[in-house]
Amino acid sequence: MRQRWQDWVGLILGIWMFASPWILGYSGMAVAAGNAYILGIAVALFFAIALAQPHYWEEWVNLALAVWLFIAPFVLGFTGLGTAAWNHWILAVLIAGDAIWAMAQTPAMQDTAKSS
Repeated sequence: MRQRWQDWVGLILGIWMFASPWILGYSGMAVAAGNAYILGIAVALFFAIALAQPHYWEEWVNLALAVWLFIAPFVLGFTGLGTAAWNHWILAVLIAGDAIWAMAQTPAMQDTAKSS
């Protein structure tokens, strides 16, 4: 299976998520920054794996990570930190859209046939 441009975009979004606490100035907010670091690494890792050998399951993982990114400001209590919360929400939508777009271009049956 060939590489998809969505995986490159997702990798960049993951790198941005990791770097955003420093760039946007919320690195001192432990909960928001910690979540950004962990999720940034996870998103970048799964999109990097998809670049090496794309599989359908990687997109589901990234979609799940995007859902967590969206609800994290509510669950972890940093909705009052506007920059951090909005960064999480915007990236969640972009990562989810990217994963869904990649899934739409990678039929599940094709992926399972390749891995057999």
